[in-house]
Amino acid sequence: MERLKRSIIEHHQIILDSISDGVFTVDLGWRIMSFNKAAEQITGIPREEAIGQLCHEVFRANVCETGCVLRQTMMSGTPVRNMPVYIIRADEKRIPISVSTSLLKDEGGQVIGGVETFHDLTVIHELRKKIQKQQSFGDIISKSEKMLRLFSVLPQIAQSDSTVLIEGASGTGKELFARAIHNNGPRKKGPFVAVNCGALPDTLCESELFGYKAGAFTDAKKDKPGRFALAQNGTIFLDEIGDISQAVQVRLLRVLEQKVYEPLGATKALKTNARVIAATHRNMEEMVQQGRFREDLYYRINVVKLSLPPLSERKEDIPLLVDHFIERFNHLTGKHIVGLSKDAMAVLMLQNWPGNVRELENTIEHAFVLCQEELICLSHLPPHLVPETRSMLVPTGLTLKEVEKRTIQEALQRNQWKKVITARELGIDKNTLRRKIKRLGIIEPH
Repeated sequence: MERLKRSIIEHHQIILDSISDGVFTVDLGWRIMSFNKAAEQITGIPREEAIGQLCHEVFRANVCETGCVLRQTMMSGTPVRNMPVYIIRADEKRIPISVSTSLLKDEGGQVIGGVETFHDLTVIHELRKKIQKQQSFGDIISKSEKMLRLFSVLPQIAQSDSTVLIEGASGTGKELFARAIHNNGPRKKGPFVAVNCGALPDTLCESELFGYKAGAFTDAKKDKPGRFALAQNGTIFLDEIGDISQAVQVRLLRVLEQKVYEPLGATKALKTNARVIAATHRNMEEMVQQGRFREDLYYRINVVKLSLPPLSERKEDIPLLVDHFIERFNHLTGKHIVGLSKDAMAVLMLQNWPGNVRELENTIEHAFVLCQEELICLSHLPPHLVPETRSMLVPTGLTLKEVEKRTIQEALQRNQWKKVITARELGIDKNTLRRKIKRLGIIEPH
């Protein structure tokens, strides 16, 4: 057996050294039998030191202890293809690689060990970071056409002093946009004060925004500055402005028109230079028509309007956002998760995400709590996401584009190819659906 092993190694060593990917083989005792030049270069370990060592002593990756992919192949006989993991190099630097595995057999078909090939992903990861910078504005990340159009005008909006109204469903990132405008404008050194108007009862909203003087009411023992005072020389972000009462609307209108306000119980007005950015998930035009929101105030806050699309209309951003959240939670938790399995990513791509980006972020955080390996799998996702998707019998091995195409085709078939009804079911605009049909090459049957 030993002579046969040496013969195989000598026969293939020249070929192995000509391959740009790292390649090594192990015997049934997990000791390295061969180690090509690319493996030396990627790991920083000379072949002479690697030969005869246990493979986990050479690679020192978390996956070696918790879920060795080569062991999985040796035990199940099923090869692994392009799984992302990290290894610790000889200089203690942690580098990303993708690994593939297969069984090593002799001429009679007897298994005598395993083969693992691995590719250094460092350049790809650096390139991905550069691309992400091009697809981001502040902490906002996107590559969708709608969002990139917003990115293109944000620098001009940030440099102006105009009031901004940000519209979008809950969880779409309205406060992120407000902070990006503040941080990229001339007031960036000043305070950014966020107020959730929807969370304040009417009795507190005025005092929170404008402050009060001692003696203004029973419990007012001393002066208290309001949010407008705290936002002096900076920006005040009025989230859910559609929820404020008529009385507060009147006072806010005066602030926007005259740049002055009066704390409760005050005898003279105070000046404010705070920039106002407002946000809402409501349809403000409908509220104006119904008399629930003052028309004059609406036109004061609607100088510049940004409409944020829901995540269901920018699903191409999901992989990008997932990478962003994984990087953030790795930093916060000290874990080294490298990504999602294809099945797990397919599940995320098939969701409509009524909670938008915030719901996706919570999903990744949930997965981080459960995942003890380097790859997030179906079992790590919230249970309510998985059963519905499993019932669709999505096959493994599909690309994200193929998964999206399959989902849209099945939805069209269920709705007899009626695009308006299909778009409503998928939670996207009908024009978005038409663009996706054209882009994905979906052909309607005649």
